[in-house]
Amino acid sequence: MRTGMVLKKPNYLSRNLISMIFLRSLIFNILWYINLPLQMLVQTPWYFFLSHQEANKVPKRWANSTHWLHKIIVGTNIEIIGEENLLTDGCIVACKHQSLWDFYAVNAMLRDGAFILKSELMKVPFFGWYVGKLKHIPIKRGDRGAAMRRMIVDAKERIKEGRQILIFPEGTRRSPGAEPNYRYGVTRMYLDLNCPVVPVALNSGLYWPRRKFIRYPGTIRTKFLEPIMPGLTGPEFTAELERRIEEACDELYLMASKDDVKPPMSQTVLERVELAKSRVSDRNISA
Repeated sequence: MRTGMVLKKPNYLSRNLISMIFLRSLIFNILWYINLPLQMLVQTPWYFFLSHQEANKVPKRWANSTHWLHKIIVGTNIEIIGEENLLTDGCIVACKHQSLWDFYAVNAMLRDGAFILKSELMKVPFFGWYVGKLKHIPIKRGDRGAAMRRMIVDAKERIKEGRQILIFPEGTRRSPGAEPNYRYGVTRMYLDLNCPVVPVALNSGLYWPRRKFIRYPGTIRTKFLEPIMPGLTGPEFTAELERRIEEACDELYLMASKDDVKPPMSQTVLERVELAKSRVSDRNISA
């Protein structure tokens, strides 16, 4: 399968519309980078004196304000599918990672999320202080063995507190349709924490491409899938997690291809759309 991101621009992307998308992306990006530090500065005097429950509302409000900017300026809507599958007790939330959008948007969907992040981010003024207050889980990637053990210890504490641990199984952002690369960290957590894992599929990379300036209008969809319960072996869990997430992502690409406002799609995404069509057809025949 080809993995290059050669974007196919739909016919609706006329020169005038491309210019408008560029202008709207410029305005949104400027306001996005202003919005976060501005809210941190304004709320800093009392944030650190809030209870955990009240402090947890602060990043959710920032995410909601960003969603509003995204919709008003760019024309990007958000749709959440399968909320009934999202557990409110301690669990692991294993999410596909395609865009910068994922970390703040998906975390805001959780009742009390604790996301795993690079320890270097804890040193960033204000951001690191805010993250520390909410007891998110930093991981030092240089020392893999010790970092994994420390992460498991912290994760067990968060699970005991009834929180939902957000992890990106592939470790870094990957373009829509790219060959999956699921790492061992999430499998180790599944085995050691002995708790349910909620897989999450999304299509954010179609509208907020990684390492790209442009933001496309349309509908970003996030789908929470049925939890994978404890009891599988490591290889069984990894295979099941990858299958569920990747197939669900394909279905979200298919939905995007049918929307009135369609994002540009790479050849690999178009191939995944065809696979999704085949699976839907097979299910209809079986039914």
